[in-house]
Amino acid sequence: MTELTWKAQELAEKAGGRRVAIGLAGGPGTGKSTLAAELVAALNVAEPGSAALVPMDGFHMKHAKLEAMGQTDFKGAPHTFEGAEFVVFLGRLKAATEAVSGPGYSRKIEDTVDDAFTIASAVKVLVVEGNYLLLGDAPWDEVKPLLDFSAFIVVPREMVRARLMKRHGEEGLFTEERNRAHIERNDLPNYDRVMLSQDRADVVITLDVAQ
Repeated sequence: MTELTWKAQELAEKAGGRRVAIGLAGGPGTGKSTLAAELVAALNVAEPGSAALVPMDGFHMKHAKLEAMGQTDFKGAPHTFEGAEFVVFLGRLKAATEAVSGPGYSRKIEDTVDDAFTIASAVKVLVVEGNYLLLGDAPWDEVKPLLDFSAFIVVPREMVRARLMKRHGEEGLFTEERNRAHIERNDLPNYDRVMLSQDRADVVITLDVAQ
C-alpha cells in the first residue's frame, strides 16, 4: 500500500493540476474495495480532500433490466454492466472541474443506487476499483487509456471462493445452496476471465493471506 500511495502522490505532483486515475483491478473477492478505501484514506491523510473512490460496481445493470433480459443468474459478469456508460463517466471525471455524483451498488438490496457518492472539485486523485478495468474486450478496453497507473490484485482461487461464500451470506438474502451455485456458475468463471487481464497492469500485487 505504501508503494501505491507514493506512486499516486508522484503522479499527482507531475500532473500539473490535471486529475490522475489509479486503477485497482482484480477478480471478485480479491479485496479491491478494501485496498482502494485504504489508498484513498492514506492519500487524504497526507493531503485532506485530495483523493476519492470511484467504484465500478455502480454500473451494474439495474436488477429489473437483468430480469427482463433473463440474465439474473449471471449478474456480475462483464455483459451485465453498463460498461460504455462507465467509460463515459470516468472520462468525464478526469476532465471535470465541478463536483460530480455517481452511482454505487448496495449489497443490502442487490441493486444500484443513484448518486451514491460525489467527487468534489478539489479531488486530484481518482482511485478507481473494479473487476473489469483491464479487460481487452470492448467497451472495457477503453478504460485502461483513462488510467494513469493500474495495479492488479491476485488472491488464490480457493480463498476467493471462501470470501465470496461469506460475502453472499452476510445480508441473508439468499440460501447457502443458491450462493454456492452462483459462485461456481458465475463468480469463479468471472475470476478466471479477469485473471487473464493481469498482464495489462503496471504492477501485480499478490495477497495470499486471509484479510
